[in-house]
Amino acid sequence: MPKTILPVIMSGGSGTRLWPLSTPETPKQFHALGTPNSMIQETAMRVSGDGFMAPVVICGSAHCSLVNTQLKDIDRTPALVVLEPFGRNTAAVAAVAALAGQSIDPDTLVLLLPADHVITKPGAFHAAIHRAIETAADRIVAFGIQPTHPETGYGYIEHGAALREGVYEIERFLEKPDLAKATEYVEGGRHEWNAGIFLFSPRVMLDELAVHAPDVLAATRRAFEKGSRDGINLQLEEQAFAEVPSISVDYAVMEKTRRSAVVPCDIGWADVGGFTELWRLGEKDAAGNHAQGTSILIDAENNLVHNHNGPAVAIIGLSNIMVISTPSGVLVCPLDRAQDVKKAAEAARLLAQ
Repeated sequence: MPKTILPVIMSGGSGTRLWPLSTPETPKQFHALGTPNSMIQETAMRVSGDGFMAPVVICGSAHCSLVNTQLKDIDRTPALVVLEPFGRNTAAVAAVAALAGQSIDPDTLVLLLPADHVITKPGAFHAAIHRAIETAADRIVAFGIQPTHPETGYGYIEHGAALREGVYEIERFLEKPDLAKATEYVEGGRHEWNAGIFLFSPRVMLDELAVHAPDVLAATRRAFEKGSRDGINLQLEEQAFAEVPSISVDYAVMEKTRRSAVVPCDIGWADVGGFTELWRLGEKDAAGNHAQGTSILIDAENNLVHNHNGPAVAIIGLSNIMVISTPSGVLVCPLDRAQDVKKAAEAARLLAQ
């Protein structure tokens, strides 16, 4: 790549829809979900090599050791680990990413990306980044995933006129649609899934935050500049960070700025937000079962079994269910109720108090 890229990995998610596999102590990004390495390790490996600098990671204070250990294990020691005392949504994360980029190398481009996404076509992802580089000097570039089906669980980006080959203006961001609207988007050919991945110059992001979300920028800057440093770990100053409004970067900046663009791409992307996605992505047997760990499947179809270091799990004569067995708990429910797992996670949290 002709310009250096600073990957900034967002690792603040709690993954409550993947309980009991994902817990507050060890959220989903620190687990290997159908891959040899954990999701954060896969993310760091994906943005390494020529043109990429050592990554920055933004995570909760409680996960400092996990981040450092897991990235050290794959020889991707971070340039900086920024520790949030509590979550303040993605506008604050974007501000931290821009401030970190400015402090490390103001001439670099920041690639802001979640730690818990799957990308099965890294070559296509690198090609999309390369297409975005020139535009990212003056605009915040989003990566839009070319939809494969009408999906109601993702937000969409509607692209407008072409800025250059493979790069378009953004007409508008759209909330998660119903099925009819999602079908309309897919058939129209002007809408992509919003992956929450951005490429930008630190200067451009800071300028746009100053215009559209000055309170977010001012409080985040104070927390960053007053933070305490211990080697590569930077703990944001708690009192200042508490004053940061909790708002997404989409609402705070991207829906307001005129300095945006989108690169539609097919990179084999998936947001593993729940167990149905884990089942869909996983390798299956002839009966459509995806099983990890010791399991016994008799007259069983289209099931998900994840047995983490426990006794054998047996399913007999059942279809379309999931059984998740971990030291933190056991979950059994229909796959089509996967979105309700967060209710069990909340109940388990209350039981532990």
